[in-house]
Amino acid sequence: MTVRVDRSFDVSASPERVWEFIADPANRARAISVVEEYSVDGSDGRRVTWQVKLPIPLVRKTVTVHTEDVTRDPPEYVKFVGKSKVLKVTGEHEIVDTDGGARLENHFVVDGKLPGVEKFFKRNLDSELENLRRALERDLQTTQ
Repeated sequence: MTVRVDRSFDVSASPERVWEFIADPANRARAISVVEEYSVDGSDGRRVTWQVKLPIPLVRKTVTVHTEDVTRDPPEYVKFVGKSKVLKVTGEHEIVDTDGGARLENHFVVDGKLPGVEKFFKRNLDSELENLRRALERDLQTTQ
């Protein structure tokens, strides 16, 4: 089963400022509640390894997810792909200029390879995107 989620939210910041946050894979990893640890691999910052703790019965330890930004179109779009033994995730973030700032449009697809993975993400992707929104808002407040 595949889970797809499309959500967007507006912020009072320039598209360039939103890009600074969302283009950094470490910011995205920190915002996800099930990512216990992460490491940036390589000097270009496009690859990040996540250690993910999924609260599902068949996964008793952290799962290593290797992510990579496969497309970057500054300051408007970034797409990443994450792969592991239990899931594949594709995330896209598009930044749209608005009258009052910017809209961040988020598109996620999660393909689970074990029972329970899709169910977990179907229940929790909205709250994970809310975590991302709050992290962006905090970042904007601390740097303005």
